[in-house]
Amino acid sequence: MSHPDGRLNLRPPGTLKGVSSVLGPHGVGASPGEKKSRNKSTRGKRKSIFETYMSKEDVSEGLKRGMLIQGVLRINPKKFHEAFIPSPDGDRDIFIDGVVARNRALNGDLVVVKLLPEEQWKLIKPESNDKDTEAADESDLPEELCGHHLPQQSLKGYNDSPDVIIEAQFDDSDIEDKHNTTQDVLIDGVKNLSVCVPDKGNASSSAPVLKDDSTSMLQDPRTLSEKSLQKSAKVVYILEKKHSRAATGVLKLLADKNSELFRKYALFSPSDHRVPRIYVPLKDCPQDFVTRPKDYANTLFICRIVDWKEDSNFALGQLAKSLGQAGEIEPETEGILTEYGVDFSDFSSDVLECLPQSLPWTIPPEEFSRRRDLRKDCIFTIDPSTARDLDDALSCRPLAEGTFEVGVHIADVSYFIPEGSHLDKVAAERATSVYLVQKVVPMLPRMLCEELCSLNPMTDKLTFSVIWTLTPEGKILEEWFGRTVIRSCTKLSYEHAQSMIESPTETIPEKQLPPISPEHSSEEVHQAVLNLHRIARHLRQQRFVDGALRLDQLKLAFTLDHETGLPQGCHIYEYRDSNKLVEEFMLLANMAVAHKVYRTFPEQALLRRHPPPQTKMLNDLVEFCNQMGLPMDVSSAGALNKSLTKTFGDDKYSLARKEVLTNMYSRPMQMALYFCSGVLQDQAQFQHYALNVPLYTHFTSPIRRFADVMVHRLLAAALGYRERSDTEPDVLQKKADHCNDRRMASKRVQELSIGLFFAILVKESGPLESEAMVMGVLNQAFDVLVLRYGVQKRIYCNALALRSYHFQKVGKKPELTLVWEPEDPEQEPTQQIITIFSLVEVVLRAEAAVLKYSATLKRPGAQSSLGLEEEDPDDELED
Repeated sequence: MSHPDGRLNLRPPGTLKGVSSVLGPHGVGASPGEKKSRNKSTRGKRKSIFETYMSKEDVSEGLKRGMLIQGVLRINPKKFHEAFIPSPDGDRDIFIDGVVARNRALNGDLVVVKLLPEEQWKLIKPESNDKDTEAADESDLPEELCGHHLPQQSLKGYNDSPDVIIEAQFDDSDIEDKHNTTQDVLIDGVKNLSVCVPDKGNASSSAPVLKDDSTSMLQDPRTLSEKSLQKSAKVVYILEKKHSRAATGVLKLLADKNSELFRKYALFSPSDHRVPRIYVPLKDCPQDFVTRPKDYANTLFICRIVDWKEDSNFALGQLAKSLGQAGEIEPETEGILTEYGVDFSDFSSDVLECLPQSLPWTIPPEEFSRRRDLRKDCIFTIDPSTARDLDDALSCRPLAEGTFEVGVHIADVSYFIPEGSHLDKVAAERATSVYLVQKVVPMLPRMLCEELCSLNPMTDKLTFSVIWTLTPEGKILEEWFGRTVIRSCTKLSYEHAQSMIESPTETIPEKQLPPISPEHSSEEVHQAVLNLHRIARHLRQQRFVDGALRLDQLKLAFTLDHETGLPQGCHIYEYRDSNKLVEEFMLLANMAVAHKVYRTFPEQALLRRHPPPQTKMLNDLVEFCNQMGLPMDVSSAGALNKSLTKTFGDDKYSLARKEVLTNMYSRPMQMALYFCSGVLQDQAQFQHYALNVPLYTHFTSPIRRFADVMVHRLLAAALGYRERSDTEPDVLQKKADHCNDRRMASKRVQELSIGLFFAILVKESGPLESEAMVMGVLNQAFDVLVLRYGVQKRIYCNALALRSYHFQKVGKKPELTLVWEPEDPEQEPTQQIITIFSLVEVVLRAEAAVLKYSATLKRPGAQSSLGLEEEDPDDELED
């Protein structure tokens, strides 16, 4: 029986018997060999489908001896029978074929695998660099690579914030490819698609439907000269179940109405096809589900896996909650948050009791004697116009001989979080705020985020500051760290700061600026912004001279309807000089603090490293670019940056090609990770590849990242404000790992939220039309980057009104020739050639289900007849 609020009665489910003999593994993604083995009836004799896990002792011994390998499991969202873990030697990922080989592990789990005999390894054709499988993973751009972008809780949705950046570029969505990148082919059709044969006459005889021979297993040793092998393995143990074991999806009745199972269980079908189907007890389902199943066809439920037996294709679970209608923003959002284990519950009374109880709170008098008083200085914040958690402020005061005193002032959040308190524990568990298009799930209670810690103007605030004496070129002459008290004189938006930068000699009218405290003038603030901008330009230029890399990618922002919350339009977020100004000083502060804490605590510093890109993928990409006549130097981050920023020209074609190249080179990039300095022996591994610096950390966003709180505590101990911690490096590393896990989850949630809103926009306002650039060509499909919206989609030839199509390779470059059926029978068919870097017109249309949309090619020469395009789309979409 369900409750009015949507929660369901949860009862301990019974034990399933004979499950594997009743239903086959349809939809689970089993390989053909698995299916055959399961079709035999067990008739009371329960045959195991999965191997029993090895013992902890055997796993530990096997890992020590190098007989076993551990790694995070990535399941391909497009081909969910394929999974991978990274290879310890940095070479091609290790392949895990099928559900049986995965042995009940889910996406993101830390698993232990055993290599299969070499004759069972995966076969790879040399020119098919299997981007479709390996790169369709959860690879990430580290935040320092792509600019400081973070959505705020606002109607603008996807705004920008000083030092929190989206590190991920690839969607962690399901097989339906919401806005997922399709990283298949760069050279060959990389994977010859096993798609349905098109209608008769649709494909030319020279474009046969080929089976996917790049994933076939080794059969003929004579082919080894032409093909290479990829190590393949099976899961023998799950070290850590990092997947939440929760999924959103829909309920269905079992197919066999006469079976014993039908009377006891319903089938839960997850939206994410990488999660198995799940049996749930009927007693957990709504009372009338069996008699009126169609009433629930579009109802989203949350289900949690509670068990997965060795002899069952499907898992066993419990319904946790009924969310509401599929396709609606709030049910879908709650489902996303739950699947990724985001705690969005209200803070408990135990946590709230840790906050100051007498309000309004004022700084205790003794704090002033312990801190440097900067309340008279001209200090201000620069944030998105709607931001409410202001955790960083800047100051810039001219000194004698043309130098400047520049300060970065960060909210002293650790002052309000007693170590070991309930507040500390919940903040450490949440580890990060999670930013959705329409709202934020905060790491800390709002009283802290928006009042006590937020550096709101014209109020005294506790801060931790880094203050430098800098030359106009940004050279550091002196450096000071310490606890401070500030009084921000104004809250500037990025737009305010940008207008000051663009009008260096003009006085900005007072009505165009926010209130400024009487102790300081708008001219003083204006001059400070200009000075910071000039220094930041030098800092930025020097960073790239020193070998930094930047991979800016298109970021989507939404305008939302005030009443309904539905997306009205979207646009690509523009990253301007005011954003870059803040970014440079946040980077400078983070690097300064990293050096300070590491010098003081070489075994206990919490730092952030960025490993170099995956060599195999990078080399494949370089080979492709060479064939396309685009030589790339990837010998270092700086060399790659120079190759990518070569002048392509400023026409539409050149800029689009640069976007595609940037996107391609984001794929081999690895995640940036928090780590404890005491657990890595080789200091070369501390290196941050993208920034090309030896030491880096996060210090500048403690309101929304717990890692920064930990770094604040380290810095306080380094400066003698508190006792140094005697925590062992291994314990700190576990905390760092948790921060990494939650940061990854928050980015996935963020991306899925953007994907949700874009899908709804296509449904509500589409079809949407845009120019796109071709990123990859297969034998019956091609991938495009939709330039107006920054999304990537695959376009299938058999979904187009074609008379025929023909795939061929010109040299090693793939090429699809499309022959369009004429609209007028008396006209000749139109021929269109699709190659990588072709500019095409695409149309995005909603499919039957609200959260699916597809891309088709606009017929050459066709007039626009689309919803948003008929009225000037720039009025709608440019916010």
